[in-house]
Amino acid sequence: MEEKIYIFGHKNPDTDSICSSLVSEILDKKNGWKDTEARRLGNVNKETQYVLDYLGIEAPALLEKVEEGQGVALVDHNEFNQSVEGIEKAKIWSVTDHHRIANFETSEPLYYTAKPYGCTCTILFEEFKRLGHEIGKKEAILMASAIISDTLLLKSPTTTEYDKKALEELEKIAGINVNEYGLEMLKAGTNLDDFSANELINLDAKNLDKDGTKFVIAQVNTVSIDDVLKRQAELEEAMRKEIEEKGLKLFVLAITDILNSNSKIIALGEKAETVEKAFDVKLENNTAFLPGVVSRKKQILPNIDKNI
Repeated sequence: MEEKIYIFGHKNPDTDSICSSLVSEILDKKNGWKDTEARRLGNVNKETQYVLDYLGIEAPALLEKVEEGQGVALVDHNEFNQSVEGIEKAKIWSVTDHHRIANFETSEPLYYTAKPYGCTCTILFEEFKRLGHEIGKKEAILMASAIISDTLLLKSPTTTEYDKKALEELEKIAGINVNEYGLEMLKAGTNLDDFSANELINLDAKNLDKDGTKFVIAQVNTVSIDDVLKRQAELEEAMRKEIEEKGLKLFVLAITDILNSNSKIIALGEKAETVEKAFDVKLENNTAFLPGVVSRKKQILPNIDKNI
């Protein structure tokens, strides 16, 4: 038997990271290719837990570090600073991702699939089709959930025709009403009351590096931006602590209204003015309103990355 290969998404996993790990394991077993096992690099959020509970399945086991030579397959990320401890010395068999490629290098050839889709699971859906494998109800719900999450029910500007086509077919296989199921799933992830400020800013945080300038863009989804901003003082305290401990030049927290498709950001750090240049706004009380902005990948990160 081959040594087990761990499949995992990024740290602070979202629904696509968890679901694409689980779906990749299912796909590998159908292929009979590798002895693979889905893992996670952090706690499961409430939105993802809704999906797991709906299916009656457990989350993948936690993976805190990998040893030198450990076989791994990355999904929903490629940047090493978003991956597991020890990734630099692991044997990377494959990457399946829909993000930019950055801070990534291997010593051996690998399978690398990257497409500018709204969701990693859309790529995996196409792999099922390409390889001629039947899609079961379980993986259909996992993939549909990931697409709903990453595209905010197809309302995000990251949404592509490939995502729409995949979700339409997956809805039939899964036997769900995408709009009803999707709204309940998204709402499940907006209950933030029992999170500490530190937990909240790390729920979905991406650690980034631009030519040695370290910064973080975190995002939380809500149905009421004002409710989250009631905690602005404690959120800023937690953000400043992260800035000091990690040597960050900028910490941006995007508070995204999933119903009205807008965001309000809190920006702290010596590079906070980057946000003003990136979006042509003026920070007031460390905040700025960004109408129509919901996507970190397509709207927030590229603008900040160009100006930092």
